[in-house]
Amino acid sequence: MTRALLDATRRLLRSAGDPVDALADIDTAAPLAGELRDVLNAHAHRYYVLDETLISDGEYDALIGRLRSIEERFPALVSPDSPTHRVGGAPLEAFEKVRHPESLLSLGNAFDADDVRAWYVRCRKGLGLEESDSLAVTCELKIDGLAVALTYREGVMVQAATRGDGQVGENITSNVRTIGAIPLRLSGPRVPEMVEVRGEVYLPLAGFARLNEIQAEKGDKAYANPRNAAAGSLRQLDPRITATRPLSFFSYSIGPAEGNVPETQSETLSWLAELGFPTNEHATRFEDIEEAVKYCLHWTEERDNLPYEIDGVVLKVDEFAAQATLGSVAHAPRWATAFKFPAREATTILRDIIVNVGRTGVIKPEAVLEPVGIGGVTVSQATLHNEDYILSRDIRIGDTVLVKRAGDVIPQVVAPIPGARSGAERMWFMPDTCPVCDTPLERLEGEADYYCVASDCPAQFMRLVEHFVSRNAMDIEGFGTKLSIQLVDTGLVSTLDDIFRLDLPGLLALDGFAERKAINLLAGIESAKNQSLARLLFGLGIRHVGRTVAEIIVAEFESMEAIARAGKEELLAVDGIGEIIAQSVVDWFERDHNLTLVENLRTLGVNTERFANEARAIEENSEVPLAGKTFVVTGTLEGLSRTDAQNRIKSHGGKVTGSVSAKTDYLVVGANPGSKLEKAKTLGITVLDQAAFEELFL
Repeated sequence: MTRALLDATRRLLRSAGDPVDALADIDTAAPLAGELRDVLNAHAHRYYVLDETLISDGEYDALIGRLRSIEERFPALVSPDSPTHRVGGAPLEAFEKVRHPESLLSLGNAFDADDVRAWYVRCRKGLGLEESDSLAVTCELKIDGLAVALTYREGVMVQAATRGDGQVGENITSNVRTIGAIPLRLSGPRVPEMVEVRGEVYLPLAGFARLNEIQAEKGDKAYANPRNAAAGSLRQLDPRITATRPLSFFSYSIGPAEGNVPETQSETLSWLAELGFPTNEHATRFEDIEEAVKYCLHWTEERDNLPYEIDGVVLKVDEFAAQATLGSVAHAPRWATAFKFPAREATTILRDIIVNVGRTGVIKPEAVLEPVGIGGVTVSQATLHNEDYILSRDIRIGDTVLVKRAGDVIPQVVAPIPGARSGAERMWFMPDTCPVCDTPLERLEGEADYYCVASDCPAQFMRLVEHFVSRNAMDIEGFGTKLSIQLVDTGLVSTLDDIFRLDLPGLLALDGFAERKAINLLAGIESAKNQSLARLLFGLGIRHVGRTVAEIIVAEFESMEAIARAGKEELLAVDGIGEIIAQSVVDWFERDHNLTLVENLRTLGVNTERFANEARAIEENSEVPLAGKTFVVTGTLEGLSRTDAQNRIKSHGGKVTGSVSAKTDYLVVGANPGSKLEKAKTLGITVLDQAAFEELFL
């Protein structure tokens, strides 16, 4: 199949530059246009659904340019499945209303594990099941996007509509055709005569961030969240604007259909993938409701590791016959429920905006809020990122604002609510000088942040000490923010190496220090001397060197001295190190006081070498099987979160990346691995199931 596609592609590319006038008539042009459509749609499916590319962007553009030229000369050859629709057509005057042939129902909610169990008991009771009878449930991530219904006749998409109120939606066909992840023509051996496919259009987090950057550059208002951005993109009257937005799609069910269709939800998801639709790789069928509950709780913790937003898990009785028996009540089916994650957003009053100085001198605005409860936590402060973020969203002091708290991430102000304004709200701008040392602030070229560039700014150093002793760096127990401030203010710590010069008399002279507390702290400091080189490198606070970057650098250089000697080109040769990171590392080690710091740390007994067993494993690749190997983890592992699996790999010398490439050594697969598995097979990469993965650590 791949070989045939490549052969056809190369043949068409050879003729891509030929003048359209050379085509004698429409009968001559029709077969060529048909082949171009088929080839382009096949490449789009591989790119958007299978996450693999067989041709370059330039070659794809050449082919679509050829097809567009043919269609312009012979308008009768334009078909509903033509990939030229992906770039958008003429603007619409308004969206026409569409009545759905079958209602798109909403879902009842379950807010905890007991609610899920109670729903399951009701389903069993409604079906009259005995205790020994099984009832399978399919669990799917609840994508935070916009629900749409896509109608296909004879395999070609003829209509796309929003959910609307469930009965009537809006015709957004022209806009949906621009979304590369949605097939314009169905594929596979089981294409029905007619089918309505339902799913969620969403905006990946990376695309959302880039879209708001573009909005800011144009002086336009930023979007509050990916869901609003997806909805706004789909409801553009000009499809050409929608075509510029990086929208994607997951299919999750079917509506009315003609022809043979699957009999269960789990089979339907497989069938949709066969037809050419992207389906979520994490969907899983369970026979045991307790396993389904574990799935819900697992994704409550892991949601922030996904490249898109989810707001819950949808549980569905798997068999359609059982669904029909259970039926619906009001606007919700009895056979499905949505396990809702704890709320992460709330509205409150923005009382003030203050600025803080970070460990690298970066000046960060912070919101002072009227305290509000979000997900069981009282929030009174939140980040505002930078001046551009505030101005692009028109956030003002005194505004009623939407605040979001995502996992362990610092709460952030998402957007104001303009309709709640009284007129007393005030605009805010970045101050001209550092709030601590009064040094004029500078905004570096190409960056959104302002910086205090005074190397002796006490606020910067206090933040650096706090970072250096933190859990992810040197991990000194009992050494937190309060103590960092105290030691810096009293002058006991004026450089990082002073931490390792602290002694019992000095600590006992401080307020609040009893002998036992001081002894425990000194023991923690002594233990920190044996931390890994990667932790030390991260702890030094070099700009752009986070935990993962520190690990990557240490895997290539055996000591702090070797890192200090490395030139920019040597660093750029390391996979995962780019121009900005390399320059930042070089700049840091070019400063004499930093070199003095590293030497002082070494003299005081702090480890500045890569551990011997790590070095030997990386160089010889024999002591530890994972050393020097690159892994990708996909799917749901039983009893092991993806983060835990990745940490286990790293702790044994391996490297973890997010996408499969020719440089990947192993793909670790759990349940529902998705397109990464297909790509790994295509590239000949070793695939490990969970049992084989566990054997690596025996």
